[in-house]
Amino acid sequence: MKSTPPDVPKQKIHRLMEFKGIRRLSLQQYRHRVRSLYDGPAGAMLAFGSFVSLHEPLIGHILKSRKFDVSRFRRILDVGSGAGQILGHMIKMTNPDVEVVACDLSWKMLKRAGERLKSSRPSFITADLTKMPFADESFDCITCGWVIEHLPDPVPGLAEIHRVLQPGGSVLILATEDTVPGVMTSHTWKCRTYSRKELRDACEQVGLYWNKPMWFTPFHRFLKIGGIIVEAVKPLAAVPDVVSSPADEAELAVQR
Repeated sequence: MKSTPPDVPKQKIHRLMEFKGIRRLSLQQYRHRVRSLYDGPAGAMLAFGSFVSLHEPLIGHILKSRKFDVSRFRRILDVGSGAGQILGHMIKMTNPDVEVVACDLSWKMLKRAGERLKSSRPSFITADLTKMPFADESFDCITCGWVIEHLPDPVPGLAEIHRVLQPGGSVLILATEDTVPGVMTSHTWKCRTYSRKELRDACEQVGLYWNKPMWFTPFHRFLKIGGIIVEAVKPLAAVPDVVSSPADEAELAVQR
């Protein structure tokens, strides 16, 4: 049996195994497929799956522990709200006067999120990540959980996030990483995967700079699982100095 040559990065092997439809279908065909997936039975089970996989409670842990501190924000946009896995925590952890807007490509997912959360606070808007119906610099916080992997090229979506984010604002990005668990996720939800360097470079291309890589728990960090979780900022100055600690600086250097 042939062994993998030592000079072939593991990420390239994982990339070969990920879901290929996102690159083979036209953008319109792919979006129709994704919308049908989330509108259908799979989308209806998303909230349950997020709970069983611990994704939803672990996101809550990140917010409650203030690894990503939402108390500093006044207007929050949750992109690709899905079943409200992040949205629900935002409602609980922010003051009632903080404006919260939820958008998703699937209106059925927004309907499910509204019925599940039973809150009058969020505004629900059907929107495409690459063409959002918001004015420039409308939000000081954006959350984007497991959405950017549904774009063949992340740059248009990240550019829209940059456009509607205020200078000095932050975006919490959670994305599927090109690992073995990530490959499995890509086939379940018909998405692509990212290496950390690839996603970081795309963020910097549009003017979003990684500040603080995060992990759900020390266990996830030790095993390098759980996907990419990072706070990125839109700086007030042209060239930011956003690394918060020597440990963060060392980790970001490794990811380059």
